[in-house]
Amino acid sequence: MPVLGSRPRWTLRRRLVVTVVALVAVVAAVMGTVTTLALRSSLVGQLDEKLLMAHGRANVHLQPPGSPLGGDDDRTPPGPIASGENGTTPAYQDTGTVNVYLPRGTDPASLDARNAGSRIAAGGFVRLTDEQIAELLAVPDNGVPTTVELTGMDDYRAVSTIQPNGAVSATAMPLAPVTSIVTEYVAVEGVVAAFALMVAAATGMVLVRRELRPLDRVVTTANRVARLPLDRGEVVLADRVPVADTDPATEVGQVGAALNQLLGHVEQALAARHESESQVRQFVADASHELRTPLASIRGYAELVRRSPEELPAGALQAMSRVESESVRMTGLLEDMLLLARLDAGRPLATDPVDLALLSIDALTDAHAAGPDHTWSLDLVEDATPDDVLVAGDTDRLRQVLANLLSNARLHTPAGTEVTVRLRRDASCVILEVADDGPGIPPALRDSLFQRFTRGDASRNRNTGSTGLGLAIVHAVVTAHGGTIAVGAGTRAVDRGSSMPSGARREGAVPTTGTTFTVTLPAADPPPPPRTTGSARTRTPARV
Repeated sequence: MPVLGSRPRWTLRRRLVVTVVALVAVVAAVMGTVTTLALRSSLVGQLDEKLLMAHGRANVHLQPPGSPLGGDDDRTPPGPIASGENGTTPAYQDTGTVNVYLPRGTDPASLDARNAGSRIAAGGFVRLTDEQIAELLAVPDNGVPTTVELTGMDDYRAVSTIQPNGAVSATAMPLAPVTSIVTEYVAVEGVVAAFALMVAAATGMVLVRRELRPLDRVVTTANRVARLPLDRGEVVLADRVPVADTDPATEVGQVGAALNQLLGHVEQALAARHESESQVRQFVADASHELRTPLASIRGYAELVRRSPEELPAGALQAMSRVESESVRMTGLLEDMLLLARLDAGRPLATDPVDLALLSIDALTDAHAAGPDHTWSLDLVEDATPDDVLVAGDTDRLRQVLANLLSNARLHTPAGTEVTVRLRRDASCVILEVADDGPGIPPALRDSLFQRFTRGDASRNRNTGSTGLGLAIVHAVVTAHGGTIAVGAGTRAVDRGSSMPSGARREGAVPTTGTTFTVTLPAADPPPPPRTTGSARTRTPARV
């Protein structure tokens, strides 16, 4: 059962799919990161090789005449005014290569130093700025390529060495081609990873759904069993998990096998319970039936002695009167137990059309005679027709339902309590309510209220002689008619929106702690119209 306020948990199918997709995403991210770093490292390594070769060529072409490296008068000076043949890019360096050559002893702030660096462009040489030359001269002169950021330009891989003649020579090549290739690779890799994730999600849902089909069949079997009425009567649990779904080599098979074993044990337990209940029910029915005869004899002899013309002591007459009253009470108890046994045995009841309004009037009349210190009233909808409160059932049993509910209200409420019987039609059901404004029923007692031999506490059972079977009979009769019964805290009829006589309305009435028994019964089909036209019967709210 979900906790109030908590987020709903994901299903196992969704969690498995999300887990698979997450694992694929993690693997793709790790592989993408590793391959990207490897690609960049490889490209940078290739660039470094080209950089070292370009640095060697620059050292040859930028040496002054007569240098040990074999420079000649046809060398290409690094200054911005120098250019290749016909103003084209020099053939000994790639476009974008940066060269700096500072002869030994040259002041970095001199004019010669300012002309010491150039960048090879498409049309020839472009002079470097002072900041760019200074940044290249700051590169360690150990001959190892390193990354440097030149002002106003992109990142470069640069190498610097000191020549045998003491001059400082530095060469740099742009990292832009490497960055461009890596960026394109990452973009392609991202698209491929996204497509792989979508394929993994779709494939995962298909595979997980297929692999969980045995579990779905197990759940279906469990749901079918859960919908069976297992609380009473003979129960046959014929449903079992298919043999194909009980393979102990799989987790789902283990669950299916365990469920089958559990259902087998439950079926045996229910069969044993039903057999025991049948024996007890038969014993109660037989005992109730057999005891009625001796109880009738005891009652008859007690009444005969009490009415004897011979003069008897006052104590003997009182004792005979007590024997007679107790025999009457015991006879009623046996009748109730016999009725419950018959209802438990599932004996069919009559299905005649029963007018609950007429039954309610009769029951209220009897209740008023038994409890004149209570206020008894009948509440009907003003525009109701006779067919609105017509149900199909056993007249005697439904009369007993009303009698028991009204007797319960009379015995367990103080004098002056108002007891109201309400009748109304709701779609295909007829709703009967018996409400009182008495002290109410303790909440702890409501769960066991319709169990047999259940009695209230002292405040609701003050020397009433209750057997605790009245509400149990009501529940059994209503259930046998295909209806339901519920109990709740009562309120004034005016607060429940019911129709009451104007004299019974009390302005400003507030909810009380009373009790309301609500009986819902299937409505009966209206009878066919009579052949002869008679006077229409009308009913209005009545107060007894």
